Amino acid sequence: MSRKKLFDPKSSEPFNISRSKIELFVRCPRCFYLDRRLGVGRPGFPAFTLNNAVDKLLKKEFDIHRKKGSTHSLMEKYGIDAIPFDHEKINEWRMNFKGVRFHYKPTNFMVFGAVDDIWIKPDGSLIVVDYKATSTASEITLDGKWKKSYKRQMEIYQWLLRHNNHKVSEIGYFVYANGKTDNEAFDKQLEFEIVLLPYKGDDSWVEDALHKAHKCLSGELPSADPDCEYCNYRKAAKQCEK
Repeated sequence: MSRKKLFDPKSSEPFNISRSKIELFVRCPRCFYLDRRLGVGRPGFPAFTLNNAVDKLLKKEFDIHRKKGSTHSLMEKYGIDAIPFDHEKINEWRMNFKGVRFHYKPTNFMVFGAVDDIWIKPDGSLIVVDYKATSTASEITLDGKWKKSYKRQMEIYQWLLRHNNHKVSEIGYFVYANGKTDNEAFDKQLEFEIVLLPYKGDDSWVEDALHKAHKCLSGELPSADPDCEYCNYRKAAKQCEK
């Protein structure tokens, strides 16, 4: 059972809802209700520590240019006229459980999400940037059913920044670090190829999702989603126990 604060329909205090919990609602309202209303979360899984290492090192690398006010070579390679955004809250915005925050009063949700990076263009508009790490011989694209969550992730960040009175570019970027496996030996180092993928975000769905999520938490436990592997597992386990 979760020890975190759970949703109470009678409470007047803003309820914290993270970007990842919005994604959970989109994927499965029942799992979302069990987690945020009843305190029964999905089973956890080990952290992707290698991905976290890549994330940390990329942030350090871009921070060098942030302090100098200079353009990173990756931006030059892809013809992006921007520099890393040097804002007083940039470290807070990138911190888990803090992030960029906005109180969406129609649902009384305090929505928040931790961005990986933000770049700024000469006209003052902000570019949302998300780091990803993988290792594949296939071409890296944003196609595929499971990558829809990446796109929603970026769109929520764009929505949050806009509601913090920032001008935000529709185009965001995924910085993809692809681990190479074609070297002759490991030799105590892993080389990466860095690919930059542009994505035109559309955050028009976010507020509708927040209203539906609030209605979900304020009502009864939703039915199981036939496409949710967690719902299917619970159903199968319950049948076996009988």
